[in-house]
Amino acid sequence: MDIRGRTALVTGGASGLGLATVRALVSHGVRVVVLDLPSPEAETTATDLGPLVTFVPGDVTVDAEVQRAVDRAVALGDFAIVVNCAGIATPARLLDRAGNPFPLDVFTRVIGINLTGTFNVARLAVKAIVEHTTTTAEDRAVIINTASIAAFEGQLGQAAYAASKGGVAALTLPLARELARHRIRVVTIAPGLFRTPLLDGLPAEAMDELGARVPHPARLGDPAEFALLATQVMANPMLNGETIRLDGAIRMPPR
Repeated sequence: MDIRGRTALVTGGASGLGLATVRALVSHGVRVVVLDLPSPEAETTATDLGPLVTFVPGDVTVDAEVQRAVDRAVALGDFAIVVNCAGIATPARLLDRAGNPFPLDVFTRVIGINLTGTFNVARLAVKAIVEHTTTTAEDRAVIINTASIAAFEGQLGQAAYAASKGGVAALTLPLARELARHRIRVVTIAPGLFRTPLLDGLPAEAMDELGARVPHPARLGDPAEFALLATQVMANPMLNGETIRLDGAIRMPPR
């Protein structure tokens, strides 16, 4: 797919992996609609990226807010790229040290944002793309979802996060098969240990220690490397229906 001059919707695009992806897309001349939770910081970040970026405040679990972002992407023209990066990683154990069970509302919230939110964006975006984006090219559009290596090696306290990301990985092939007739590809990226806001609260020594666990390169991933893979997925029409690990060969231990 030639992405120049096209329009993308990036969820969670005001920080972390999503922000890096927005920057990469803008550098390729792509118009980007950023859907992220409303905050002055998020809006300022998006605005600072230049005229190709439009910030639409919203929650990926709320139909009307997602639809508003999708409508904006359609209005900008040639809507052909969706990158789902919105997510949370609230930790909790099935039984805490005091013997209290995992709060069900925490589990539901993580699944709701990471898995249901991803699906919600995909279903509304696909309807708009099929109705409004026409092309004679081999690819009409591509959807890139974000899982995690926790989908395969979830650690202690990651039951909700691992379940949500495992669900995202499991969505990939059936969606790719279903959307093949519309010439829309679906690919998932499963990042490992990346330097994102999820790790920003850790001391520098702890982040260095985490990075040293990665076989090669022995460091935390740079969000720009996630964005690079995302643009490579867009460019390569044979990448479809697959979950790609981006992790420096790390396999996570139980804790």
